[in-house]
Amino acid sequence: MKKTAYIGCLGMIGIISTEFGIIGILPQLAAHYAITIDKAGVLLSAFALVIALTGPFMTLLSSGFDRRKIMLLAISLFLITGIVSSLSPPFWLLMVVRVLPAFLQPVYIATAIAAAVEKGEKQHENQLMGIVMGGIAIAMVTTVPIATYLAGIFSWQASFVVQAVVSGIALLGILKALPPMPVREKKSYGSQLQILKKPTFLLSVAMNFFMIAAWFSTYSYFAEYLGKEKQMDTGMISIMLFLFGVMGVISNGVAGKMLGWSIPGTTAIFLLGTLAVPMALQYSGGGTTGIIIIVAFWGFMYAPCFLNASAYMISAAPDALEFANSLATSFGNLGVAVGTAVGGWIIAEYSTGLIPWAGMGFGILSLLMIGTRSLLEQRAVRLQQVTI
Repeated sequence: MKKTAYIGCLGMIGIISTEFGIIGILPQLAAHYAITIDKAGVLLSAFALVIALTGPFMTLLSSGFDRRKIMLLAISLFLITGIVSSLSPPFWLLMVVRVLPAFLQPVYIATAIAAAVEKGEKQHENQLMGIVMGGIAIAMVTTVPIATYLAGIFSWQASFVVQAVVSGIALLGILKALPPMPVREKKSYGSQLQILKKPTFLLSVAMNFFMIAAWFSTYSYFAEYLGKEKQMDTGMISIMLFLFGVMGVISNGVAGKMLGWSIPGTTAIFLLGTLAVPMALQYSGGGTTGIIIIVAFWGFMYAPCFLNASAYMISAAPDALEFANSLATSFGNLGVAVGTAVGGWIIAEYSTGLIPWAGMGFGILSLLMIGTRSLLEQRAVRLQQVTI
């Protein structure tokens, strides 16, 4: 059902605007609250850590509830976050309202994807999932750079106003366009937890974690890196975020089609960006044209990471779609938290210019997980052939 998928995508734009819209204003927040950039980065990593620690449990607990109600509740929390954050609260309150919607973010994503693919044909599953997850790329090309641009013209509070407006539109979209979606057949907790016994699924979890950590060890400090290492001002950084997002929209569509060809192959191809981008950034110099090309390539290779992670994990657990999706979101956000923390530590202890190399290290580990899972699956096929 494409209509349901597009509504899910709209909500995803609101969610990503809140989670990642803060990336472009971290330097301003650090200055306003008189804290270091790595401490400001906790606003991103804490959000991700809450998702990582609670996502699977929240998804299991909510698996029997009407999907429309779950989506409405989740987006309502994101709306509240945007409103309160725009009022310049004390740092502790900003942190509290930041992490509250994180409890329901993986629930929303898993629910929206399950609702989208429920009535669709099997061969269109990845495309429907791609529509929902496409909200990530769309947010990168619209709300995230717009929020950063307005923050540069007015103040960082404007970024949160944008987030609140987007969440409000998503809330209205769900209210007006989606009918009630009760769960007709609730799977037992035990049947869903069985996937945790599968080595191939656990390797997929590890791949997801390392892949997202690879990208976010640098991307979390996108504004800081371009400002310090490439001497770009806020206006130019917002343009770079826009370019990053445009390439992401394109690559998300490309990845959705490629996944139908080969899920592990597609995931590995886009992972190669974690090896190429650090080298390109290191040796690009300060020329604007070179940086534009690198940022375009960076956005193209980065954008499908969440879609690829979900597809890769679901392919190892097709009978527990929602739970597998929630684990993909949780471990992906654990990767966001760890990648952001590692990047912040490198900036604090060494230099901003070194953070892309941490991404390369995580990327290599992720590729090793894909290779190991492929070997296990090939061995299982051979054993099955011998048995027959």
